[in-house]
Amino acid sequence: MQTLNPDGWPRPKGYSNGVAAEGRMVFIAGMVGWTAQERFEAEDFTGQAEQALRNIVAVLAEAGGRPEHLVRLTWFVADKREYLDCRASLGAAYKAVIGRHYPVMSVIEVKGFIEDGAKLEIEATAVIPS
Repeated sequence: MQTLNPDGWPRPKGYSNGVAAEGRMVFIAGMVGWTAQERFEAEDFTGQAEQALRNIVAVLAEAGGRPEHLVRLTWFVADKREYLDCRASLGAAYKAVIGRHYPVMSVIEVKGFIEDGAKLEIEATAVIPS
């Protein structure tokens, strides 16, 4: 996997501008912050984000992948301000689940989610080396 950052561009914090990878592609549906039993144990944004990331890692493991194989995360958040206000705790939760691997990421504010009580949803793409 190769991180892509054009010369002269500042190094992004908490994500990558681009990633090039070869191998088996894995696409993971949007994961909300509920448990495998479809229950929200956390009501706060950070707690739900941590659970959503754990869900992504669990699905990725089914394909034989690990967090360092993630190449893209797309975050859909219900409240941009809530996301921005918890960046410190969110960063700690991210590192606890994913580590210091930073794939390409986008964050998009949306009106709502199908699952009542969800504060966010995260889609993932991974490439497991051949």
